Amino acid sequence: MSSKDKVVELLKHANIEVNGARPWDIQVHEERFYDRAISQANLGAGESYINGWWDCQALDQMFDRILQARLDQHIQPLWLLPHAIKGKFVNTQSKRFSKKVAEQHYDAGNDLFQVMLDKNMQYTCGYWEKAENLDKAQEAKLELICKKLLLQKGMKVLELGGGFGGLARYMAAKYGCHVTSYNISKEQVAFGKAWCKNLSVTFMETDYRDAKKLPAGSFDRVVSVGLLEHVGYKNYKEFFEIIAHALKEGGLALVHSIGSNETVCCTDAWIDKYIFPHGHLPSIKQLGEAMEKLMVVEDWHNFGADYDKTLMAWDAQFTKGWPELKDKYDQRFYRMWRYYLLSCAGVFRARQMQLWQLVLTKYGAVSGYRRPVL
Repeated sequence: MSSKDKVVELLKHANIEVNGARPWDIQVHEERFYDRAISQANLGAGESYINGWWDCQALDQMFDRILQARLDQHIQPLWLLPHAIKGKFVNTQSKRFSKKVAEQHYDAGNDLFQVMLDKNMQYTCGYWEKAENLDKAQEAKLELICKKLLLQKGMKVLELGGGFGGLARYMAAKYGCHVTSYNISKEQVAFGKAWCKNLSVTFMETDYRDAKKLPAGSFDRVVSVGLLEHVGYKNYKEFFEIIAHALKEGGLALVHSIGSNETVCCTDAWIDKYIFPHGHLPSIKQLGEAMEKLMVVEDWHNFGADYDKTLMAWDAQFTKGWPELKDKYDQRFYRMWRYYLLSCAGVFRARQMQLWQLVLTKYGAVSGYRRPVL
């Protein structure tokens, strides 16, 4: 059976047609696409999409159907074995490698993220329970985090992985907290410093692991939003040790992270190459083993379905704002970025990835912990 016949047959199981008329059908412009898709799975399919070899009006719907039909389990190219072996035996999220994702992705350009994100510059999942738009969903996420942490005026908060400074700004401005934020992205730190001027926020342009040099028990609260995906399973134990070290007695920590339904040692090859180098999504098993004897899980909240809505909102704003960006970013970048946003939307819609918020203590909340309601 030819590669073309295999692709056509596989896609039929997901009710996707080649050169069909529905939004989730694919339009093939270059026959070489079939060999790449069969031999290299998503890496080949994604690269051939960037090259313009095929199109799809609704990539999110296409990926949702592919994953709901479990077609990804039918293509396991042998050439990806070295990628998996590297993830198994090499600490690709060590200090030596950790800066690559900042340089390639987070430092891509603040103009890009200002066009795509909400007014609070949140590059993580929004909370859509009562929200009707991206701004409201992201503000609800910020408020949810602060309420879960039971923040009070004057508290000292350690933030591991600060993004553009939106959460630190919110905690300092609305709750009167003193925030110390660790981040290795040069562009994000510069943005955050300017944005949080005159607020009690200190930005440290350094690796989160440097926080273990701080005096023990220095902070009332520790928060980490969107960093754990870049920590790597070989470093999870150290990550939670740093949180435990930083927390005062009776303190609370909150960790917000994408999560995987299964335990793996590496990420998707296309995402690894083009979007998040050396990234890794934790599983429940991996987090449980890393937290054992260190942290008590007071609350584990999954609102992964909300990431679908967040990604679709990002894509809508990115495409709307593309005229402002196209002189700096080329057409290949446009196709790459939309493939990233919409494929991830499809993955979350198919519920193959989750979004977790964990509230943690060192020894357990004395009187118990109840999740606040917005």
